[in-house]
Amino acid sequence: MASPSPDDLSTRMSPVQVWSPHEIRALGATTDLLTAASVLRIGRTKAYHLAATGRFPVPVVRTGRRYVVAVGHLLHMLGLDTSSGG
Repeated sequence: MASPSPDDLSTRMSPVQVWSPHEIRALGATTDLLTAASVLRIGRTKAYHLAATGRFPVPVVRTGRRYVVAVGHLLHMLGLDTSSGG
């Protein structure tokens, strides 16, 4: 059986968004868990598991049935925050 060609694989795999610093900052003050997970390249199931167990890479606040992430925490984790003057 032949291996699938790269073209065959690209049509079955969903594209991964690469977030620019400008796009992350444009999210505003907070974002939802799945957007934060996308920025960090974490899948949906893993993101919810990490949030539920308190192990998501940045602080998460649960408000009702939603998880909310401060964009500032994402920027800091990625070394993109400007609060330190740099």
